[in-house]
Amino acid sequence: MRITARDGTVLAVHSVGTGPGVVCVPGGPGRASVYLEDLGGLTTTHTLHLLDNRGSGESQLPADRDSLAFPRLADDVEDVRLGLELSPADVLGHSAGCPVVLLHAARYPDAVRKLVLVTPSGRPFGWAADDIDAIRGSRSGEPWFDEANEAAEIAPRANPSLRRELDRVMRPLWYGRWDERAQEHAAGADDQVSLRAAAGYVPMSGYDPREALESLRQITAEVLVVVGSVDAMTGVSVADQFADVIPKLQVACIDGAGHFPWVDQPEAFSTAVGTFLADR
Repeated sequence: MRITARDGTVLAVHSVGTGPGVVCVPGGPGRASVYLEDLGGLTTTHTLHLLDNRGSGESQLPADRDSLAFPRLADDVEDVRLGLELSPADVLGHSAGCPVVLLHAARYPDAVRKLVLVTPSGRPFGWAADDIDAIRGSRSGEPWFDEANEAAEIAPRANPSLRRELDRVMRPLWYGRWDERAQEHAAGADDQVSLRAAAGYVPMSGYDPREALESLRQITAEVLVVVGSVDAMTGVSVADQFADVIPKLQVACIDGAGHFPWVDQPEAFSTAVGTFLADR
């Protein structure tokens, strides 16, 4: 499906599954939504409307590169919701997609019924998880650890091009176990990430993390935060930080899962999310 955003940018939405619709916003940033797959089998009970954020996947790269910033992407979510005629909508964001769906829910409180945040980061709102070092350290006995951990230390200061190279090295830290399934999923990132969309994700000006954090108190939707117990990218404690500011929030911690819990623990993930969304 093609939906035209308010500024004329054409957005691609891939719909899979049966049942009530869920608008799904990928992370990366700049990664095409195909990596979300069927979200651990959630397609058996829900129709997933997988959005390729502007500039990524099959969506158009806009002439205005400032519109690639995540606060602007929140308006695309609303345009997609209206195009799909979901009123109100269930919305799911993963990783870098979480700030997008959070700002959308704060900006359009009547538009969202339930909101799912999968392994979110608190950095866009002014805080960082305080348990990442401990989680990484728990993996120190694995053969890939030293090289992956060194790359992870450098990555936050890297430009998008270097970050892409570092990501290849630190991929084992993304998952609960570095098996064939995880390696196959991780390898997809090579062709799924748009460097232009990734580079434009962080706003260059006009964004105040403290103001954005305060806006989360206006979210009226029920919210589920899903974290992986061994997520060495965004951690577990971030869920408690969101709980301090979002009124109606519950947490599901998936044991043995990393940053992509539907890959590591598909049944546990789809059960947690499906149960949360089931009450209509």
